Amino acid sequence: MSSEERLQRQLDFLLEIDRLKQVERQTRIVGNHRRENTAEHSWHLALFALVLGEWTDEPVDLLKVLTLCLVHDLVEIDAGDTFAYDQVASVTKADREQLAAERLFGILPPDQGAELRSLWVEYEAMGTPESRFANAVDRLQPVLLNHAARSESPWVHHALTRGQVLARNAPIASGSQVLWEVARRHIHDVHEQGLLLDDGPPPES
Repeated sequence: MSSEERLQRQLDFLLEIDRLKQVERQTRIVGNHRRENTAEHSWHLALFALVLGEWTDEPVDLLKVLTLCLVHDLVEIDAGDTFAYDQVASVTKADREQLAAERLFGILPPDQGAELRSLWVEYEAMGTPESRFANAVDRLQPVLLNHAARSESPWVHHALTRGQVLARNAPIASGSQVLWEVARRHIHDVHEQGLLLDDGPPPES
């Protein structure tokens, strides 16, 4: 591959991923009625990792965590954002995202495409300290946004229970016990306000 072709493939990829700005998520941005898009979420998530990096339970390579945060949702350009509590859409989520990864990372020169795809796989597997912390802040971010949205939260719109939300966000604990306690407090606060349905006592931490 010539240097000119390599550069062109990199530029093509960077233009293609601009489409992430068009993918809407369920969560609403603070102080506004509109939903955030996935590009905004990825940017916010990277800042969560940067600011909260001192609260990891294991030593991490923070630059790698930031890279995981920026790469992990690129597949949503093709696969769309699957609402975490949508059991029907979740059945096909993995297959849709695999196809998206093949196409999107295939735009890049082979070495870079393989590297970014391996990072996406690492994030999904949660087998490293970096991927566990990236997953932790990925869950914490919407918890804080949903707490701020109160009655406009998708938690309320979809009539979710406290147990459902706690179960979804329990993996935060594998990356940071401190941040898991923050998430639990916010979830319980929303429940106490009557905005999350009751389904019995919460699971043990």
